[in-house]
Amino acid sequence: MSQPINHLYEFGRFRLDAAERLLLRHGEAVQLTPKAFDLLLVLVQNHGHLLEKDELLKRVWPDSFVEEANLSYNVSLIRKALGEGENGQRYIETVPKRGYRFVAGVREMGGDPAEITEAAARHAEGEARQEPVTSQAKRRRKGALLAPAVLAIAIGGIAFGLYKFTTQSPSKSSGPEPPGQRIVPFTSFPGNETQPAFSPDGNQIAFVWDGEQGNNQDIYVKLVDAGGPLPLTTDPAPDSNPVWSPDGRHVAFIREGESGGVYLIPALGGTERRLTSVVPVSLPFQFPPGNRLSWSPDGKFIAVAHKNSTEEPFSLFALAVETGERRRLTSPPAGYVGDQRAAFSPDGKLLAFIRNSGVYDTDLYVAPIAGGEPRRLTFVQTPIFGLAWTADGREIVFSSIGPLSFPGNWSLWKVPAAGGTLERIEAVGRGVINPAISRQGNRLAFAQARFDYNIWRLPLRQPTAEKAAPVRLISSTYSDDNPQYAPDGKRIVFGSDRSGGSHIWLCDSDGANPTQLTNLAHTDTGTPRWSPDGRQLAFDSLAGGNRDLYLVSADGGQPRRLTKESSEDVCPSWSRDGRWIYFGSNRSGSLQIWKLPTAGGQAVQVTRQGGFEGFESPDGRFFYYAKGRGIPGIWRIPVEGGAETPVLDHHQAGLWRSWAVVEQGIYFATAEKPTRPLIEFFSFATGKVTQITALEKPISRSFWGLAISPDGQWLLFTQMDQQSSDIMLMENFR
Repeated sequence: MSQPINHLYEFGRFRLDAAERLLLRHGEAVQLTPKAFDLLLVLVQNHGHLLEKDELLKRVWPDSFVEEANLSYNVSLIRKALGEGENGQRYIETVPKRGYRFVAGVREMGGDPAEITEAAARHAEGEARQEPVTSQAKRRRKGALLAPAVLAIAIGGIAFGLYKFTTQSPSKSSGPEPPGQRIVPFTSFPGNETQPAFSPDGNQIAFVWDGEQGNNQDIYVKLVDAGGPLPLTTDPAPDSNPVWSPDGRHVAFIREGESGGVYLIPALGGTERRLTSVVPVSLPFQFPPGNRLSWSPDGKFIAVAHKNSTEEPFSLFALAVETGERRRLTSPPAGYVGDQRAAFSPDGKLLAFIRNSGVYDTDLYVAPIAGGEPRRLTFVQTPIFGLAWTADGREIVFSSIGPLSFPGNWSLWKVPAAGGTLERIEAVGRGVINPAISRQGNRLAFAQARFDYNIWRLPLRQPTAEKAAPVRLISSTYSDDNPQYAPDGKRIVFGSDRSGGSHIWLCDSDGANPTQLTNLAHTDTGTPRWSPDGRQLAFDSLAGGNRDLYLVSADGGQPRRLTKESSEDVCPSWSRDGRWIYFGSNRSGSLQIWKLPTAGGQAVQVTRQGGFEGFESPDGRFFYYAKGRGIPGIWRIPVEGGAETPVLDHHQAGLWRSWAVVEQGIYFATAEKPTRPLIEFFSFATGKVTQITALEKPISRSFWGLAISPDGQWLLFTQMDQQSSDIMLMENFR
């Protein structure tokens, strides 16, 4: 990028110094990757103007060809660094399918020392006004006491000396500042790159890539700082789950198919050796795979999941590298699905793994290799997509959707290996799976998945009518999901992350005029539901720390928080008379349906034998509900109270949030196989199930994605039109 004429810019609480390539917030440096800084500078310099995506790509990456995903990723980094959404503050506007606009007010300054001195005074005054609550605030206050001396230096003509002085630590005793963390793309190839694994020296990563055409999943190795990928395998059968030998000479992996098994191959390429012909069978809901192999630090064993008969649960076994013999490491209780995703601790004394008590109910455990009872570390009971030990062996980092959260929001968490409180690793963002940590502890790699979900519309005449083709109604290059028609059928509410975070949007019934309705600070907001009069919308959000219920006017405005308990409260729906809001909650210790008076008051428990989300029948007589992941079926209970009754056992757990109740029956989504979902109809009158249509692409498996128009003429569903993932690398992880 060329040197700009104006090199100082102020906006909001920030000052951007183009010459020094620094972003300040109240006098403190804000970390940005080099390309994120370049992008922010271009946006700020052209504040108020729409910059097309192609133009931004040319200006920020003038000598390279990069994918559009790099642009959106760096915009996300900037938004996170600026704290966009806090107190309603907005800096960057997304113009769907076109580009971005910097919308905050900007004050440009040149190299005039008087201007710089004035700016320094404003920042020093701003620091003095900060709340002196945390240790960080105390450091800022101490820095403010130095402001007069700093200003004197500036007036003396050493303007940039002032700038550097204000960004240093105010006390020598505090020691040097640790190097800043930065996240950069390690891969950005077409298709999907997943399952990273560090070499013992931390300078290479083995990973899985399905190729430019997305049709051949093989193992590749790439240097961290240079070079292209080296293919280790080229077999037509899918290869996955690479793991390095402790001496760095070999990579072990799994091959599926007729020639399947656990294989070894030299890390520089060469002849493969099949260690065993037994393919470690994946547990249910294992997309995306990962951690199906772990090599012991002494190099003698590889941990795999296996079971000796179809009746017993999966257990973890130590597979001898030299002989291929297996030794049992874990013995899950009878009736469990089993154990999976093993990871040896750095000292080789412990084994971390996940245990499935049900199809989707997984938690993290640690067991001593020498024998003994495993210790349960988490109680989230949701899928875990990969885990890794920190280099010191004190913590375990894992990917999970978290308690009562949703798969589109896979995040990284960490928990002490000795047990303790879970902590989310916020810096990595959403859609994060397959974490890997270098042996040195300074690098974290992970796959970041992106799903392009769009909302499609299917004409409905009656369940037995001639099949009609669906059409795409609401779409963007991001995820659009959770649709619901307004009571008058004129508008549709839906969730979307097209503006950089998960928010609530409205559009006309034909998909036109999309408008963002909410802009809460936390990006995890969804499940919008109309009130019967069409004047309000209920939704859930993590904006307050826990997942809680909120109300917002359909005309916009500040949302009102309805629940403030420490429990997770999710999936609201309205009673037909508008007096109650039903929701799922774990406040009683298990997941049940509750209802809350809209006029205020105490919540009332509705179900006693499980419940996650549901809807009142159109006549207001019954409440229909599903019980959650892995529990197929739909139940009903009288609105006035009474025993629950199973209504539909045909509802498949994999599509557990895609169903809707109408006067004549229940529309729902299921799948004859994961890649070919069906939309079907259950008739209350006949008790029979009729197929409505078969789709060619997967529908949303993670969000409530099916709705019927008030006149019964249209069905909306959420379909995954595209899916990709890249491997990201965080430097200075610890």
